[in-house]
Amino acid sequence: MATTENSATEPSAKRKWYQAVGPGIITACVVIGPGSILTSSKVGAANGFAMLWVVIVAVVFMMTFMTMGARLGVTASKPPGDLIRDRAGNWLAVLVGVGVFFISAAFQSGNNIGLASAFEGYVDSTPVVAGIVVVFNAVAISFLFAFKNIYRALEKLMMCFVGLMLLSFAFNLFALKPDFGALAAGFIPSVGDIDLNVLGLVGTTFVITAAYYQAYLVRQKGWGQGELKNGLIDARIGSVIMALITIMLMSTAAAGLYGREDVTLSAPHEVAIALEAGFGASGKAIFCIGIFCAAYSSFLVNSMVGGFILADSLRLGSQPTDLWPRLLTTFVLLVGMVVGLAVIIVDFDRTPTIVAAQAVTVIASPLVAGVLLWLTNKRDVMGANRNGPVVNVLAALGFIILLAMAWRTATKAIPDSIERMRQKPKTAAVEFLPAEATPRLIQEIIG
Repeated sequence: MATTENSATEPSAKRKWYQAVGPGIITACVVIGPGSILTSSKVGAANGFAMLWVVIVAVVFMMTFMTMGARLGVTASKPPGDLIRDRAGNWLAVLVGVGVFFISAAFQSGNNIGLASAFEGYVDSTPVVAGIVVVFNAVAISFLFAFKNIYRALEKLMMCFVGLMLLSFAFNLFALKPDFGALAAGFIPSVGDIDLNVLGLVGTTFVITAAYYQAYLVRQKGWGQGELKNGLIDARIGSVIMALITIMLMSTAAAGLYGREDVTLSAPHEVAIALEAGFGASGKAIFCIGIFCAAYSSFLVNSMVGGFILADSLRLGSQPTDLWPRLLTTFVLLVGMVVGLAVIIVDFDRTPTIVAAQAVTVIASPLVAGVLLWLTNKRDVMGANRNGPVVNVLAALGFIILLAMAWRTATKAIPDSIERMRQKPKTAAVEFLPAEATPRLIQEIIG
């Protein structure tokens, strides 16, 4: 059986309840970001409560891979990069790290635009909004270097963000007095209009790179084999929180916007504006607080996913006390900020960037899922904690979904993006406006 070098020594029975959670909360924060807020709201506005069951399906797959990541982190004697290197060679470890890094960098620009969107409902000045984005990037970078062990500070901060999101979105939902009978009926699977937004909902909920990062987070928490039960409970709690927030967002849009042909949602803050008539100015402010928490929490954790996994793949460390993971995380933040500001200020044409991000996603998403499934089935890594039959069946289905989405991206989304890039007049200065950049990026990358 594999041994562990993780630092947890205190028996789980002696831990308080809040010490048995943390990594799953952090993972929930990277999943609930600007893209998921907008996509879930658009699905609710277009379909009412009918597609709530899709959230449950996506979260089941996410929970499956999160629990696999948690078991790998608490059981294995080394971080994932070393495990891959020892069993398949350095090339595969580097390929996984580089792939995850580029996915994180691509989505980070969307997070910057989402952060700006939280203020656009109140600040009618592009330079001021751009300045806010720069300030918050500076705060995020300072956060990375302000603490000797950033994991502990990150965990506390993300718990605050999650609490605020739950309260703000719940307040707005109940203020609209939804039809709870119709809401409950939405969890019954039905054949509806599975359009791009619904596919985007799956893609922004079932985030395989975040599930893979769970293996790093439980190690950073200090959990070893004796904390396996805590790790599994934590992953499930994180998944339930993702489901609750997404369901509340969809239900809020369903209760307040379904059937309204005058509403076109193209940015997160526009959801708050459209719903303002239903829950008032104070409700709009509370909703924007939720948007900010979602944007900034995803903003921080997404960059760490890319920075820490790449550092591990290059043998540069994977612990929150190591320098290189922080430096590479800073690089992700800076790339996302530069691209985001270019879109906000000068209407930067990101079609080439989107094509590159799509190409990386086609390879990296199924690859990360396959590697996690492979590692968690190896006896020399997991010992008695290998995947069971049910987990393997669910993981295989999730892997097939990722392959299908990658195939659609490779055969349709990428060619369509390239064709649009070719047909666009050379004199055109604008393709993506700030208000539509986040949803377009998410949907284009997912395919």
